Amino acid sequence: MPIAERRAPLVVITGASSGIGLALADAFARRGWRLALIARREVVLQDWARSRGLGPDRVLCLGADVRDIEAIGAAGRQVIAEVGLPDVVIANAGISVGVDTAERGDLDVLQDLYATNVIGMAATFQPYLLPMQQAGRGTLVGLGSVGGIRGLPGHGGYCASKAAVISYCESLRVEQRAHGLKVVTLMPGFIATPLTQANPYPMPFLMQPEAFAERALRAIERGARCPVIPWQMGMVATLLRWLPDALFDRVMAGRPRKPRRATPG
Repeated sequence: MPIAERRAPLVVITGASSGIGLALADAFARRGWRLALIARREVVLQDWARSRGLGPDRVLCLGADVRDIEAIGAAGRQVIAEVGLPDVVIANAGISVGVDTAERGDLDVLQDLYATNVIGMAATFQPYLLPMQQAGRGTLVGLGSVGGIRGLPGHGGYCASKAAVISYCESLRVEQRAHGLKVVTLMPGFIATPLTQANPYPMPFLMQPEAFAERALRAIERGARCPVIPWQMGMVATLLRWLPDALFDRVMAGRPRKPRRATPG
């Protein structure tokens, strides 16, 4: 491997086969970073790398599901063993689906949301944390959401999971400061990805994933703690946070619900 390539910074991205994850991979690749990409669909990652002319000196593609704690831990250890300690780890893998607590099957959906969005994030960070602490460097990036600010109709599972992500990353940020590590909580608004394409309600300031990725990369590089992207959604988030409950309830009444997971048959 050429010396220049060996010195290039390394980013790990989970959920890198589509949407925000793939856009982030593209943005970092254009900046000359080395990539360790992890997703359930490893073949998609490999096809993308070939389409960009990125060889094994620039990209390591691994197949793993963040819900499988042992598998994602093993993937992390493989990254360190094969390409070194990453400079940035982005726990991007996540799902978004509506839930109805009156439906027994949706409790399984709720469990899946937490397993992916919350436990999967912690499992992604875990294998890198001690080596980063020992090295005294590194940035951990979690994907929160403006949806984690208040509970939205039919979206309770997702909103609750993202609220947990926000609190978890804040705790982690304070814990790791003494070790010289940074923790960034990205707060996307509405991004045009497969997770939002079926939403039956208006999505103000809808953003393309490529534009989001460029802004996210800059926020990560400057170590922003909790950047809201796009910035206009930061104003929406502030309004939602401080809106009195009675007024919030009236505003949300009758709002279309997030679609539930399709059931067989």
